[in-house]
Amino acid sequence: MPTPLPNPRTTPRFAGLTTFCRYPRIEDLAQGITPDWVLYGVPFDSGVTYRPGARFAPRAIREASQYVKRFHLEHNVDVCDKLTLCDAGDAPISPYHIKETLDAVAKWADGLSTPSTRLFAVGGDHSIAYANIKATWQRHGKPKGGLALIHFDSHLDTVDMVWSEKWGHASPFIRCIEEGLVDPKAMISVGIKGPLNAADDLAFAQKHGVRIVTRDAAAKDPSWGFLKDFVKALGPREAYLTFDIDVIDPAFAPGTGTPSAGGFTSHEALSMLRALRGVRLAGADVVEVLPDRDPAGITSFLAAHMMFEVLALDACVR
Repeated sequence: MPTPLPNPRTTPRFAGLTTFCRYPRIEDLAQGITPDWVLYGVPFDSGVTYRPGARFAPRAIREASQYVKRFHLEHNVDVCDKLTLCDAGDAPISPYHIKETLDAVAKWADGLSTPSTRLFAVGGDHSIAYANIKATWQRHGKPKGGLALIHFDSHLDTVDMVWSEKWGHASPFIRCIEEGLVDPKAMISVGIKGPLNAADDLAFAQKHGVRIVTRDAAAKDPSWGFLKDFVKALGPREAYLTFDIDVIDPAFAPGTGTPSAGGFTSHEALSMLRALRGVRLAGADVVEVLPDRDPAGITSFLAAHMMFEVLALDACVR
């Protein structure tokens, strides 16, 4: 069923309740309607290792997303005609407790709508990816070996521990792989760049078969053939997509807590997501927007459009 949206020609985008992309609240969907995607915020940043503030991102991205429109020009698809989308509000959090929060978010998200509904988490720091991946894995029948994963980031996020903490934003994927939620041999990490703390930062991912595509390696393939090949190799297998905004250069996305110089342009990031056309998505997240470092709102605005690009990929295969 198409997503009912206010008509911007008659209802201004700056008026009314602020939900992700003006999608209806989950409680406002017509009775009996099962959404294709539920979007929800996770206002949590207690897992950061540098600048805090991403807890305010869901609110800022909701505001910025009021100007996200419904028709995708390059894919030639009306996303809201193809998909039923809604905003479920924010997940419960415990700001002083990382693991307690992740477990609570996973349980709460797993209970949203029905198992056929995809989950889209909007962080928050990258630690929250663990929670949404776990909920997605559970809703997909706990597939043996784990989910395939498409990971955009400047950092691998496979550090075992920082400051005696195993559940921070540097560690979601080592935890997911250890627990069998993610299949490392069906995982690609795109945009990784240095400097690193040590060469060993690469060891876990390399040992477990994660494909690492550095920023410089990606630049040598401007048609993003490595992504198209990854999608082709997946075939009908579904993949989870996680997008850390710091994969984009701080010149284009300054509002993030762990900026990394030399990243992708905003256009390159949009183009890479479009290169994934044909992928079948199991779930997704967008994370690490820090509104306090984003005075003009350009990072939140870009993150909102990254959300739309991910949803458009699913609309293309419906």
